[in-house]
Amino acid sequence: MNNKFDALKDDDSGDHDQNEENGAQKDGEKEKTERDKSQSSSKRKAVVPGPAEHPLQYNYTFWYSRRTPGRPTSSQSYEQNVKQIGTFASVEQFWRFYSHMVRPGDLTGHSDFHLFKEGIKPMWEDDANKNGGKWIIRLRKGLASRCWENLILAMLGEQFMVGEEICGAVVSVRFQEDIISIWNKTASDQATTARIRDTLRRVLNLPPNTIMEYKTHTDSIKDNSSFRNTKITL
Repeated sequence: MNNKFDALKDDDSGDHDQNEENGAQKDGEKEKTERDKSQSSSKRKAVVPGPAEHPLQYNYTFWYSRRTPGRPTSSQSYEQNVKQIGTFASVEQFWRFYSHMVRPGDLTGHSDFHLFKEGIKPMWEDDANKNGGKWIIRLRKGLASRCWENLILAMLGEQFMVGEEICGAVVSVRFQEDIISIWNKTASDQATTARIRDTLRRVLNLPPNTIMEYKTHTDSIKDNSSFRNTKITL
């Protein structure tokens, strides 16, 4: 899998922003423009690999969120704050997005990148997530960009070997530390969560004494917190 991704890392051909609108439209063209926009929107939803591209097992969507720390967040305000960047279906489409994105280590403030399977929102309450949980790894500053890239390449390349259990991954940039997490569908499946933990250690090349934390989304909903009151594993 790595060879396939590495060989294409510098391939920056094409542009994922294909639906830009052309300035102001004449009044007589307004209805046609609305119709075209609607068709364009429906086309965007059906993302497929291009000719001769390397398809991924699942389509994925990048999301971005940023909020003011200290301000209480309801699920409704959080959902409004999470912005969809775009969806891809192939290795080449992934690199087209990723090569244009700021690296986590260069983000400022209270920011998050999310990469989830298409159709799954990066929210605890989403149907695919509500019975699941996430592994959490806290990183000292300076490691987030490398760890995030290694994590998402492993996820896209199906290295976790847990069937459909993986929902997505998040990198959370905070003032004192950065945090990466990977979300799975069934928190009660201990064999699966253990396999995800062990794969995380391997793909991120973590030292043996690295503290890893697990938290169910049910607990997150209860205390309205992503990273407090976690279950710690060594």
